[in-house]
Amino acid sequence: MRNIVFYFTLCFLGLHTMAQQNNLERKILDIVQSVDGTIAIAFRDMDNPAKEVLINEHEIFHAASTMKTPVMIEIFRQAEEGMFSLDDSIEVKNEFTSIADGSTYSLSIDRDGGEALYNYLGKQVPVRQLVHSMITASGNLATNLLIELAGPENVTKTMREMGALDISVLRGVEDMKAFNMGLNNTLSAFDLLVVYEQLARGTVVSSSASGEMIAILTEQQYGDLIPEPLPEDVVVAHKTGSISGVRHDSGIAFLPDGRSYVAVILAKNLTDEQAGEDMIRRISKLLYESMMR
Repeated sequence: MRNIVFYFTLCFLGLHTMAQQNNLERKILDIVQSVDGTIAIAFRDMDNPAKEVLINEHEIFHAASTMKTPVMIEIFRQAEEGMFSLDDSIEVKNEFTSIADGSTYSLSIDRDGGEALYNYLGKQVPVRQLVHSMITASGNLATNLLIELAGPENVTKTMREMGALDISVLRGVEDMKAFNMGLNNTLSAFDLLVVYEQLARGTVVSSSASGEMIAILTEQQYGDLIPEPLPEDVVVAHKTGSISGVRHDSGIAFLPDGRSYVAVILAKNLTDEQAGEDMIRRISKLLYESMMR
């Protein structure tokens, strides 16, 4: 009799959890449908992986700056393998090669969140400092230097090995000739879920490397999307991304009680970018509230 009661208790809890998830998904879809654009969402409770929401999770998006997390992972991987040290320095330059035709192009300081790096042109800067600029300030100059160091094909290969099958890193930032030819860095919400889940579990490169990368992601300067509606005691390790008509945020939220969850919210084809940003904040709040029940 005890086993029968236990069995039915488990069934009830399972149905209750499923009902909660369905209710959460309905609320999210109501928000999504109020915005003119294409939206994808991937959410997973790290302590209860069965608790997840996946909406358009395999839709392909222009990665914008969210691809900087995969670039950071590849830099840490190569450093772990002894190809260079994070404390090694490389020269800061502002001339890069287009993958479209081999011509050269430069970045504009006016469009770069990591503008401080331009003060170091012609000077040597540690790789670790470049990673920090790339992630926390979303520095494009730092990103292009690191992509050139790591090799975009190696970034993509490492993502495949991690199970992120649709992440494709082809080039650096502001390669406009490539952009006009449709040669862009792309990914899906599911890809970023895979990446951040492994980071949260400490299995990317090594436990210590995962911890250091998460620490860098928590210093993100752009906190007006996923983190904005959350309580101050929730720590979010995340990376945003935006270009015209595109707004993304993705990362790991660490709750004060030790639990965590991964949230990825991607939006493209937005006719109202402000509405897209507000949507991300509203969905972020719903995901957090679902963890508090």
